[in-house]
Amino acid sequence: MSDITRTRRAHTASTDTVMTHRMIMFVIFGLMAGMFLSALDQTVVGTSIRTIGDDLQGLSLQAWVTTAYLIVSTISTPIYGKLSDIFGRRPLFLIAILIFIIGSVLASFSTSMIELAAFRAIQGLGAGGLMSMPLAIMGDILAPRERAKYQGYFLAVFGISSVIGPLVGGVFAGASEILFITGWRWVFLINVPIGIVALAIVWRFLHIPKQPRHSVRIDWWGATTVIVALVPLLLVAEQGREWGWGSPIALACYIVGALGILAFVIAETYMKDDALIPLKLFRSSTFSMATVIGVLVGFGMFGAMLTLPLYLQLVLGSTPTQSGFEMLPMILGLMIASIVSGQLIARTGRYRMFPILGTLLMSVGFFLLTFLKYDTPYWQVALSMLVIGLGLGQLMQTLTIASQNSVGLRDMGVATSGSTFFRQIGGTLGTAVLLSLLFTLMPSNIIGSFSDRTTLTDALDAAFDPTVSSAPANAQIMNAIYTPIVTKTSDAVTQQVQQGVQQATDAATQAVAQQVAAGQIPAAAQAQATQAAVSQAIAAATTKIQEQVPVARVAADGTVSLDFSDAGQRAAFVDTVATTIEDQFSAGDENTSIGDSTLDDTSFLVGADARLTKPFLVGFNSSAVTVYWVAMSVVLLAFVLSLFFRTPPLRSKSALQEAADERRGRDDEEKRAEESAAQAGALIAP
Repeated sequence: MSDITRTRRAHTASTDTVMTHRMIMFVIFGLMAGMFLSALDQTVVGTSIRTIGDDLQGLSLQAWVTTAYLIVSTISTPIYGKLSDIFGRRPLFLIAILIFIIGSVLASFSTSMIELAAFRAIQGLGAGGLMSMPLAIMGDILAPRERAKYQGYFLAVFGISSVIGPLVGGVFAGASEILFITGWRWVFLINVPIGIVALAIVWRFLHIPKQPRHSVRIDWWGATTVIVALVPLLLVAEQGREWGWGSPIALACYIVGALGILAFVIAETYMKDDALIPLKLFRSSTFSMATVIGVLVGFGMFGAMLTLPLYLQLVLGSTPTQSGFEMLPMILGLMIASIVSGQLIARTGRYRMFPILGTLLMSVGFFLLTFLKYDTPYWQVALSMLVIGLGLGQLMQTLTIASQNSVGLRDMGVATSGSTFFRQIGGTLGTAVLLSLLFTLMPSNIIGSFSDRTTLTDALDAAFDPTVSSAPANAQIMNAIYTPIVTKTSDAVTQQVQQGVQQATDAATQAVAQQVAAGQIPAAAQAQATQAAVSQAIAAATTKIQEQVPVARVAADGTVSLDFSDAGQRAAFVDTVATTIEDQFSAGDENTSIGDSTLDDTSFLVGADARLTKPFLVGFNSSAVTVYWVAMSVVLLAFVLSLFFRTPPLRSKSALQEAADERRGRDDEEKRAEESAAQAGALIAP
């Protein structure tokens, strides 16, 4: 036997060790630590983003913060997958955790939403590995059918983070200061101790059999061109409402993005098997269809889901903590569907029904959300979220398993990261497009809500009520919206009434002067007569004015003021000016305009009079419903495609075991060949 053969067999023996349940559990323990870090961050930030946006004066820039995180995590996902195929999963997973910790520390020092977006991008660079590496490692060590048996552990992590995250985020967001640091900054600082613990656990427990390297070429051109392709398109999706969808800068983004896509395809074709995302993967109809469905599901899921916490906090008035707990029906539905579908997949090895049923349930859930009103009870929202969760639970694992089942060990990393990559592209586009749509529609929908006469008169009646307008809880919303309207209207009416009084007194004065000139009144009595005539004129004018403007008050000297303390008189006055104010809203008068600056800090809605906040709640609800219609349409398209989804039975062996069996088979053939050669040599020996 040659030395080369002995060396190869020794290496085979060292890498062919079948992982026991205990070894697998240690690996999963390490993966759970990293996934907990990522899952907790998403739930904590999601429930506190409104507080952060209000404090940094930029809630309308929320999409930048979310999009920056998703753009970088999306782009880095396939890079992690490719590098892990070359250098191993463990070191890349450790690097991802370390980068995530650094990004979290930097995010805690943010002084503006733009800074926060930049630091969240650094977090996203680490999150790309936290998202893709666990799935790739699971694909290595577990057969597709067996994977469902272990997914309960990951669902437990997801469930725990979903319960703890809103509570932690709510506590931090609701605290003005913790240990001399602004409360919401702990949303990011909490990742540091958790990340250090995760780093230690992964270092200690995450050990998987090493595999021989097949390639050391890194697809730098692919990484570069994917950035050139995605960033301009995502930027225009986010900023199109401000730039204008047909503006020169938007057109430039379209062109650069299209050229980037073309360059990416060329680069991946040239790199062949060493490509960031090998194009050969798309020869599999299973992988291709799973990818397309994943993009559509990600678009609807990520984009629309980001509006639900805002809906719960803005429209239903929930605190950040409450909104987090109110999202639990979705988590419950997701966990139930994941466990049930996982068990069925493990028993039967078939999964075609789950993408169909999952997309159908998601579509139904979004359809139910389109019936939301500003005063919809929470149970209707909870029912919709439960249905969406039941749909998501059948899709999250299924699409990844389908992609992994279509490739071998060599491409497990790129297939897993590719599947995650395209799903995140859908999520990133959904976040940018749907949040942009939401904030584009909100100002016009809020103004449109004033076209309802009852809503307008109720809001104006509250705004003109001295008791309501002077209440501390209403100070912010009055200053932001209603005070300019009240001031302009009051000044206009006061000026008009004052002119009427002035005309009456001028007429009286002139009449007395004419009587003096005619000799009817002695010149010495002119002053006294004028005073008496003016008083009579003011009294007569006051009676007539109060019939027309009940809230008007005319002093003895003719000075006009408005008194809104009487509810009946105030209601009559509001009814007379409502049409004028409604026209001002329609015409876009600067005193009645509502733009992004008004929506940058929505804390004025907290505790304010319901009549004052109703137009905002109605406007946001209308905008959110439009978002849900779009999300439903996209997911419905995924449902139609899932009807044509071909799903071959899942393999019963893990990728590592298949590779080990293949090597063992080659070694057995070599051994038999050597034995045959030795036997043939013995037969011809002298």
